[in-house]
Amino acid sequence: MPPIDPVSLTADLIRCPSVTPEEGGALQLLDELLTQAGFACTRVDRGGIANLFARWGDKGHARTFGFNGHTDVVPLGDEAAWTMPPFGAEIKEGVMYGRGATDMKSGVAAFAAAAIDFVTNTPPDGAVILTITGDEEGDAIDGTTALLDHLETAGEAMDVCLVGEPTCPNTMGEMIKIGRRGSMTAWFTVTGKQGHSAYPHRANNPLNAMARLMDRLASHELDQGTEHFDASTLAVVTIDTGNPATNVIPAQSRATVNIRFNDSHSGASLSAWLQEEVDRVTTEFGVSVDLTIKISGESFITPPGALSDLVATAVEAETGLKPELSTTGGTSDARFVKHHCPVVEFGLVGKTMHQVDECVPIAQITQLKSIYTRILKDYFA
Repeated sequence: MPPIDPVSLTADLIRCPSVTPEEGGALQLLDELLTQAGFACTRVDRGGIANLFARWGDKGHARTFGFNGHTDVVPLGDEAAWTMPPFGAEIKEGVMYGRGATDMKSGVAAFAAAAIDFVTNTPPDGAVILTITGDEEGDAIDGTTALLDHLETAGEAMDVCLVGEPTCPNTMGEMIKIGRRGSMTAWFTVTGKQGHSAYPHRANNPLNAMARLMDRLASHELDQGTEHFDASTLAVVTIDTGNPATNVIPAQSRATVNIRFNDSHSGASLSAWLQEEVDRVTTEFGVSVDLTIKISGESFITPPGALSDLVATAVEAETGLKPELSTTGGTSDARFVKHHCPVVEFGLVGKTMHQVDECVPIAQITQLKSIYTRILKDYFA
């Protein structure tokens, strides 16, 4: 088959309105394209989420290169603020606009195009697997985790995996992600006793306890960073009481904090610390505190080595830049893949992801395909 144009494929994917959890036709398009190229494709839908597994080459081959990505996108926000059609994939002055242009339909298109051309022109002694989910931007419960469960059930395996998330802050080729911080959110509800503000001794103001608790959490130094990670952070993201009256001490106050943590902590250890601080405030102020915690992902690191060297060499060859090995940024589905095999991330410049008028220079899409092609050639050389 003729070479696959990653720019045209990106445009076709952008035109699929796949706002999580809608499939929007994106995975169906990839299924048909990959099947035509000789990939064995299986839909791994779960919990109302569409996912696609595609393999070229014999099952259980000695060398299997894996790719992970997603075709779902975040909502548009204020659609009236868009100056270009959000699902139009229109090109203006060499830049393609549309939701998912950067995060990450261009990455999926570039790898699919690279993989198809590679196995068609130089069939490798090995296998290539693509795991594409429709639930990375959502709760991620039935997305990549469903695909990994399918791999285990079907006796499939990736030896290494590349996640195609945008990784470069400003310049194409400047950064590879070799790990990610963990992420967790904690919700606090402090309950005291309502009363008249003129008689505070007859009430028990939950705001006093909440203020002390939030101050202790926010001013606590979690760590000073580790070999591969910056210092962990805790942000108080909201304190809500909803009390419009100036003469009433409220009964309850609520607050939320978000923690991004490095490999010196675990979700469990930080949960235990939060509970200790809650217990301390409960005793000091005589209030009750309800604590709810959600751990979105643990921190992980793929130590610098063969996989990061493979990707870095290809990136430098195609861009002229020696990429930094980084663990910065938010979470990605690499946090699930790391349980299956070594994983790193490399993709486009992510400056416009999730923004109004999200866009990508079309030259970057073509360049990304070249980088992914070189990675595949070098891996199977």
